Amino acid sequence: MQIQRTVLWVVFSLSLLILWDNWMRYNGKPSMFFPNATQTAKPAGGAAPADANQAGSAKSDVPQASATSAATAPAPGAVPNAAPAAAQGQRVTITTDVFKADIDTLGGDLKRLELLKHKDPVDPTKNMVLFESTPTHTYLGQTGLIGGAFPNHKTAFAARPGERALGAGNELQLVLEAEQNGVKLVKTYTFHRGDYTIGLRHDVVNGSGAPVSPSLYMQLVRDGSKPAGESRFYSTFTGPATYTDADKFHKIDFSDIDKGKVKATSTADDGWIALVQHYFVSALVPPEKMKRETYIKKLDENLYAIGDILPLAAVAPGATASVDAKLYSGPQVAETLEKVAPGLELVKDYGWLTIIAKPIFWLMEHIYAVLGNWGWTIIVLTILIKLAFFPLSAASYRSMAKMKTVTPKMQSIRERFKSDPQKMNQAMMELYRTEKINPLGGCLPIAVQIPVFIALYWVLLASVEMRGAPWLGWIHDLTAPDPFYILPVLMAVSMFVQTKLNPTPPDPVQAKVMMVMPIVFSVMFFFFPAGLVLYWVVNNLLSIAQQWVITRKIQTAQPA
Repeated sequence: MQIQRTVLWVVFSLSLLILWDNWMRYNGKPSMFFPNATQTAKPAGGAAPADANQAGSAKSDVPQASATSAATAPAPGAVPNAAPAAAQGQRVTITTDVFKADIDTLGGDLKRLELLKHKDPVDPTKNMVLFESTPTHTYLGQTGLIGGAFPNHKTAFAARPGERALGAGNELQLVLEAEQNGVKLVKTYTFHRGDYTIGLRHDVVNGSGAPVSPSLYMQLVRDGSKPAGESRFYSTFTGPATYTDADKFHKIDFSDIDKGKVKATSTADDGWIALVQHYFVSALVPPEKMKRETYIKKLDENLYAIGDILPLAAVAPGATASVDAKLYSGPQVAETLEKVAPGLELVKDYGWLTIIAKPIFWLMEHIYAVLGNWGWTIIVLTILIKLAFFPLSAASYRSMAKMKTVTPKMQSIRERFKSDPQKMNQAMMELYRTEKINPLGGCLPIAVQIPVFIALYWVLLASVEMRGAPWLGWIHDLTAPDPFYILPVLMAVSMFVQTKLNPTPPDPVQAKVMMVMPIVFSVMFFFFPAGLVLYWVVNNLLSIAQQWVITRKIQTAQPA
């Protein structure tokens, strides 16, 4: 019983600790477990902070080639080809069935990207916006040339005439051109129907009279703030990520960039770079087997960049060098990400229980294909998990039922040996052996469920497929908390019923703890995703039915 008491106190203490931490985060106080959200983006005064850097600034947003690319590096401290302060661009809006994209002719930057099939978490009447350039939020895609006086993302481009909306066709292109000192850079954005992958082609045309050796850079720029509408009661990753075949997948915290803990540059000839946030990702994928230098840096207060520099071979006069890359910007759908680039599906992070979470989501996808509703999918999944662990849980419930029948004997032993704890424990163990009872049997169902519960938590938290998915009635989003707290209350009631079915602990303190646990857990679950609480409620109901049947059978078999 000492072990059981310890287990109960540990569970109770952890529950209170998590509840207190959630309450602190809800009120904007520092968390004991998760890093604080990075401060709000610095106002841009009508222009993106990334474009506010002056020539020669130490925080220039135009990348500088490192010593590994010394042949193409500009003069120390120089920002090549900065646009005149008076230069103005026009935004070209491209509309497809999945995107509404704004591309600025000043630099050819991707300044705004609206996802037409995903709703804003704060205002569901609006669409989700990833790329943006506002006083409160900066998220940009920039490309250009370095290594000389060449066009970059501060240069004025001209847009070729063409269609701006995807009509009956399956492809739409926007072509931008800029020339300086006889070197022309042609950027071609290619959009496809039903596809979140944007083709990003760069053609360097040497119209000068001498060979040139530029380097192409592609970078994503973002402030370090959490996405709008992010819950205070759970923490999801927001920040840069990299992948190469040699180094595999790495996430980088903005706070580590601030502290200088991140390696500034690295070289490879494969992989991708990305900016990750809850449910969505933007990833730049250069051509395979093309040497690139990846850099991560802080541009300004609460403004960061991750990019690749790709050295180009010498371009002879009259010749053209081309680079075909891809920009994926959209939802974290693993099946789609796998087709874009190797390892890109890893941005859909299931936490440390990925080995359990992936099979769970695979099974859920197949159930959903039949039912067409994620709420009923969770219920069916719960039933299947319960059936899988039926033999183990049945053995545990039999042990608890037997313990309930010998409770009077346990009380008698406590009364007889209350002044001698050692003899009392010996008598209790003898009673367990005689009655063939496992004193820890009641803990096994909970212990088995915990990994599955945590894995399902991460599945619900990471799966954009369930974002905004309704169940029935008042549950309009299974990834959000129950708006009327009906499911948490049902969970508390079911836990209370389970407590009554269990044998009453002989220790009065343990008995009080067991009575308080349903209240503590229900309060915690007020802030958990409704889908997770639904799983727990259904699991409890199934457990109550199974435990009631087993207990009744054993009590009926006992002699009067």
